[in-house]
Amino acid sequence: MAQKRKEHLLALVEEGFQKAAWHGPNLRSALRGVSAAEAAWRPGKGRHNIWELTVHAAFWKYAVAKRLTGSKEHEFPEKGTNWFARDEGMSKGEAEKKWKRDLALLGKTHKELRAAIGGLKEQELDRRCRGSRQMAMQNMVGIAMHDVYHAGQIQVLRKLYAGRGK
Repeated sequence: MAQKRKEHLLALVEEGFQKAAWHGPNLRSALRGVSAAEAAWRPGKGRHNIWELTVHAAFWKYAVAKRLTGSKEHEFPEKGTNWFARDEGMSKGEAEKKWKRDLALLGKTHKELRAAIGGLKEQELDRRCRGSRQMAMQNMVGIAMHDVYHAGQIQVLRKLYAGRGK
């Protein structure tokens, strides 16, 4: 039973990010085929774009992995927390390069999160995480829901982008 609970939690995290899901696109599939121009487009002044949602999701995968492990070893590669502005004013080539870098960062932080979950023992699922009022298990469920929530936002932004000017 102990292993089953951790396996179920990991499956939930995977479903929110990259495994087939009944609810529709997960985060990785919502991002499939997005160009840097589409990722940088804003639906309005002061609104987040797909690119910012992507780096935001990467940051929270990083943060939850740190909470689960209690590690203080490495920092997130971007300065700041939570939201990271992504400028629309880059050349096309520079934007594509940076967009691919940030997509890779999302994949990297997801792998680190998986490793953090994999390293937990059964009794650790019910312990309060460092830097959080919640238990490890709640952080895992939360990050899965976070991915699905932002996948939905990205799907809406993609539709808006495709229909702009019509």
